[in-house]
Amino acid sequence: MKLFQYTFKAMGGTNVVALYSRSVTEARLGFEIVEKEVRRIEHKYSRYLKCGIVYEINAAAGESVVKVDDETADLLDFADSCFHLSEGLFDITSGVLRRAWDFNLKRVPTTAQLEQVLPLIGWEKVSWKYPRIRLLVKGMEIDFGGFGKEYAVDRAVVLLRKAGMQHGFVNLNGDIAAVGPRPDGSPWIVGVKHPRREGSVIARAALFRGAIATSGDYERFMTVNGRRYCHILNPFNGWPVSDLQSVTVYSPSCLAAGSMATIAMLQGRQAAFEFLGKHGQTFLIVDSSGEVSLSGDLFSSGSIETSSGLYDSYRSLETGGAYVP
Repeated sequence: MKLFQYTFKAMGGTNVVALYSRSVTEARLGFEIVEKEVRRIEHKYSRYLKCGIVYEINAAAGESVVKVDDETADLLDFADSCFHLSEGLFDITSGVLRRAWDFNLKRVPTTAQLEQVLPLIGWEKVSWKYPRIRLLVKGMEIDFGGFGKEYAVDRAVVLLRKAGMQHGFVNLNGDIAAVGPRPDGSPWIVGVKHPRREGSVIARAALFRGAIATSGDYERFMTVNGRRYCHILNPFNGWPVSDLQSVTVYSPSCLAAGSMATIAMLQGRQAAFEFLGKHGQTFLIVDSSGEVSLSGDLFSSGSIETSSGLYDSYRSLETGGAYVP
């Protein structure tokens, strides 16, 4: 069998699929399966596209009920579970904060600007009972961006396995899941992106199956008057988190890994340790001072520069950042 790799852009980033296949034709089939599914999910759940269900739900906010299909219902149930698990920190209605925060213009919002959008946040202001959903306040929005990529990763892996693919991985802009190990049984080596050193990883992990996802303050941020503001925003007060640089979690599914990492980032250092430990997660945390803390024996710490031969062998398997071609 030969290793084939395919790169494509979707969901706001660069994505990589690697498969061991017996022929180019077989590999191409696998790549087409992944890209088709990723684009299907993106079109269905993008908040920007009028053809999508999320756009329809948001457009009806404060006015009417929207009926959803089973797939969307499952994702809404997942969002509800995350909301309660995180005690309200993981809230898919918090995307309206982007109206106050403009990271492109590097503008810190005023208290008045935040006070305008905060009343529009709160999953408790959503009426959801299968198969009908209604956002009770006009101007509210839901956003699946907090787990959309992770869901797409899991779906891609499921479809590849159904198609007979057994060895490979799917990496959607840093959210990674293994279809299965290499043909000789050896793992994929995943690099955890260093949150402060471009082109370097802070740790690595051997991935046979399951998924690894990272939530970090470096994905989108701005520096204003010497202070760093990241895009991960607390739904209670509207301000960015500042206690952690990144959280990486391993889980059997990418959806679970990503949501756990995001919840931990929102909680802060001490609460994150307690939360992830309580739920038996395997994780790597980088706090605001750059100190690395590990659980279990999956992750091994140690910075590796891009130029090193070891790092080059798994450049397409970097979690927490876009693929470096």
